[in-house]
Amino acid sequence: MTRRWFITGGTPGGLGVAFAEAALETGDRVALTSRRPQELAAWAHEYGDRVLVVPLDVTDAAQVRHAVQTVEDEFGGIDVVVNNAGRGWFGSIEGMAESTVRAMFELNFFAVLSVARAVLPGMRARGSGWIVNVSSVAGLVAATGFGYYSATKFAIEAVTETLREEVAGQGISVLTVEPGAFRTNAYAGFADEPVAEPIPEYRDMLEQVKATFVEMDGVQPGDPRRGARAVLAAMAQDSPPRRLVLGNGGFDAVVDTLEGALADIRSNEELSRSADFPD
Repeated sequence: MTRRWFITGGTPGGLGVAFAEAALETGDRVALTSRRPQELAAWAHEYGDRVLVVPLDVTDAAQVRHAVQTVEDEFGGIDVVVNNAGRGWFGSIEGMAESTVRAMFELNFFAVLSVARAVLPGMRARGSGWIVNVSSVAGLVAATGFGYYSATKFAIEAVTETLREEVAGQGISVLTVEPGAFRTNAYAGFADEPVAEPIPEYRDMLEQVKATFVEMDGVQPGDPRRGARAVLAAMAQDSPPRRLVLGNGGFDAVVDTLEGALADIRSNEELSRSADFPD
């Protein structure tokens, strides 16, 4: 059966386009949203009416509802949603401007909720559907200098876990995807972005964080096309996973971090258990 996809965060060379192309390879139809839809016009033209490019700022809940309604009217429904839109800013926990923190949560967290809430009524009515929330390795491994970005992705992890349980009985599947470093344009703007850190004690650390990302730009190990295909392969399994980490480096970092966290928790088991009232 041909599935109908709704994918946010469409930019040339990005994961959103990679997800779209992977879905199109299977014969599906795709609606891809973008704040700059003109950048996707030539790409979309190749696929004719199988692709619908939808202008959308995902941080505007009214626009989200309108975009979802537009796609449901055009395609007759939405079977798969990929919440892919998002980005990160670097800065210290103490020094990052509150306005920047809030903007990051609006894009990386609240926009995901807006999309999910807009598509779920149709999925519930049909008794089927997929929601794929793109988190990050940073949603499982806190990243120094990107603490608030990690916080937005940790929040996505929690909401997605709960959503999965709430909709499982209604025929809706939910998957969290945690990409590592993928060769997209995500790091392209770091070279020109100043370290806007008001606290001198953190500047050297953040300059090094910035330099690392600038150095990685264009040589990230992750292949967006292979990553998107891996997600589709996971969705096609008889027992799909709850989450899928993408990339060798990301996989190793997540496993090491979670095993370390488990060891740390177990090392204080006696203290943990001592906190209850005595039997």
